[in-house]
Amino acid sequence: MTVRRVAILGSTGSIGTTALRVLSRQREHFRVSALTAFNNAALLREQEAQFHPAFVGLVNNGATDHGTWQCGRDCLVAAATRDDVDIVINAVVGAAGLDATLAALERGKRVALANKETLVMAGHLVHAACANGGGELVPIDSEHSAILQCVTGRPGIEVRRVILTASGGPFRRWQPEQMERASLADALQHPTWRMGRKITVDSATLANKALEVIEAHYLFGLAYDQIEVVVHPQSVIHSFVEFVDGSVLAQLGVPSMELPVLYALTHPQRVPDTGVPPFDPLEVSPLTFERVRVADFPALALGISAGRAGGAAPAVYNASNEEAVSLFLEGRIGFADIPRAIASSLQTLATQDGESRDAIIAADAAARRHVRDLFRC
Repeated sequence: MTVRRVAILGSTGSIGTTALRVLSRQREHFRVSALTAFNNAALLREQEAQFHPAFVGLVNNGATDHGTWQCGRDCLVAAATRDDVDIVINAVVGAAGLDATLAALERGKRVALANKETLVMAGHLVHAACANGGGELVPIDSEHSAILQCVTGRPGIEVRRVILTASGGPFRRWQPEQMERASLADALQHPTWRMGRKITVDSATLANKALEVIEAHYLFGLAYDQIEVVVHPQSVIHSFVEFVDGSVLAQLGVPSMELPVLYALTHPQRVPDTGVPPFDPLEVSPLTFERVRVADFPALALGISAGRAGGAAPAVYNASNEEAVSLFLEGRIGFADIPRAIASSLQTLATQDGESRDAIIAADAAARRHVRDLFRC
């Protein structure tokens, strides 16, 4: 396996720091060529000192001079399209990752995608960029990595359905009236995963699972009727794939994002790694499953409906969710206001045009304005 050169977009976030831990153990196979962060300049400087990338970018520099670093949003595309980059890990949060994904695929790069919003907003454009530039899309999400590991080497026509697992989040056993009063601290207490604040709130509303359903639709060419969700509180089985003959494969592993990050880098090969504790079935037993309480978590059904509708609806769903979660994190709205904002945005804006990149960006902006106006923010 030759040494492959890696750019990490969002290197100071949860996935970015996880990826760097993996890469620090895999220096014989990978070299870090580029790093970008949103605004954590202090941690980015530490990462630069450790990995010595040729390119460093900071999206929000706060008018501070950072010497040789490229500053501003353009640094994401600049890092993703460099000649000395073979693999782009897109760990940017939200819609900001779209242009870098498209540009990297157009340049023939492998994009290891943790930025699921890219596919949710513009799955058809991502496919077109792959076809035009010869790029390759490999998922980092644990659920989609699990599916990929189960179906690699098998034709898609053999798949009957896939089942994505959800931990259920911190409110798995809460009743709707309790969730009405849920605090930010409550929402950030995820039972099995340690993630960034935005995705942790998405896991609490199950919006994250809706995004993953749409992502699976585009990644694996599946109809929405072929994608199901089940609650699995232990987060050990990351997804199931049922084949047309009735056989079912599942991918298991300890709940660590280091595993799917490494596989996204090496797919379809595997390399030895000692960073994750060995799997012990006795420690994780028993494994249990529950139906999703769809009526109590409306963000899930709203997202799947948006995916089915197509056009601009998925972009509206994603943008309104991002904006509402941002307001919730700022303490300006309540937890239950998040799905209300999404529903209002979809009712008003879902039928907008979503064919082009510009149309998708316009729908995204309109949804964000709608949410702000809804709460007079």
